[in-house]
Amino acid sequence: MEQKEESKVPKILVFSTEKISDPAIDLAGLLKMHYPPTVYTINVPCSSAVKPKWILHAFDKGFDGVFIAADGTDCPYSETCTDNTAQIIKQTHELMKEKGIKPEKLKMAAICSVCSEPFVRHMKTFTQSLSKPTE
Repeated sequence: MEQKEESKVPKILVFSTEKISDPAIDLAGLLKMHYPPTVYTINVPCSSAVKPKWILHAFDKGFDGVFIAADGTDCPYSETCTDNTAQIIKQTHELMKEKGIKPEKLKMAAICSVCSEPFVRHMKTFTQSLSKPTE
């Protein structure tokens, strides 16, 4: 039974953005690029719209990690998207510490509309880091 637990592939929730990062994720699928099947996506208009309580809810529901596929400077909605999203991550990291959740279980990276290879690389790296035994 312990063997199965060790080989468990981490479940990751990705918040992607409709106009910027979501097309890259779709392109990864169209190009048949492989990343773990335990990666689930929810799209939002802008990465700065993600709420800390949504991230915490994902952990409460059994996700091992949360990844924000941020708009970066390409955001069509807000010039301050990058700063706002970084502030949300910082605030959520504090809330995670209070709840005993390791902050490294929440990652963010800017993913442009054609960045399918970087997205796949991020998912593989994040999965590997979440798979490491906890100390």
